[in-house]
Amino acid sequence: MLYLRSFLFNALFYLNLAAWMLIGWFFLLTPRRWSVSVLQAWSSCSVWMLRVICGVHLEVRGTENIPQGPLLVASKHQSAWDTFGLLPLFDYPTFVMKRELFWIPVHGWFSMKFGMIGIDRTGGVKALRKLVKDAKKALAAHRQIIIFPEGTRREPGAEPDYKPGIAALYTNLDVPCLPVALNSGQCWPRRRFLRYPGTIVVEFLKPIEPGLNRKAFVAELQNRIEPASAALLDGQGSD
Repeated sequence: MLYLRSFLFNALFYLNLAAWMLIGWFFLLTPRRWSVSVLQAWSSCSVWMLRVICGVHLEVRGTENIPQGPLLVASKHQSAWDTFGLLPLFDYPTFVMKRELFWIPVHGWFSMKFGMIGIDRTGGVKALRKLVKDAKKALAAHRQIIIFPEGTRREPGAEPDYKPGIAALYTNLDVPCLPVALNSGQCWPRRRFLRYPGTIVVEFLKPIEPGLNRKAFVAELQNRIEPASAALLDGQGSD
């Protein structure tokens, strides 16, 4: 049944994505906030399908820790689930994503419409400056910027590997940073076909206020996200 349910979900997931993209052509012409609302609706639909077909539930903790208004969100990244499952949890979110994704036909067009922020991961200091510039524009529109500090999906329990992008944003944006712990890789493993029943827990931790230097911030961020994510893998968490 695990294989059958995983196959059924994967097939319906991509068919559903294609259907929403067909409907979404109209929203390329509407105000950006409308378009993002449709993206969030698709995300919620996908989370629902995952629960109904594969028995993967979602538990969200710590919503009282989410500050209002413009915000920097730093999330653990274990699964493709994170790239859509977090969207409905914020008011007006945008993702920092690798620049190459904007080159994919259709996907890239929608990403530009949604106001996603691209980064050249090989561009060094110049790329970080552009990242900060684009992020400031997003904050001016009162958006929540979601970034995965490790830059790519990591296996649950893997050693952390935080990249410089998150520190560049924190030290230049002057907004709180909301750390996010999760365990999505247990139900939707990285680069695997199977979807295991269980509960994906997303835990919003206490925000880090602006003002720390780069080194202190990265240490504090890692010290919050990593133990909390490890606790979720152990089935513990903040409760």
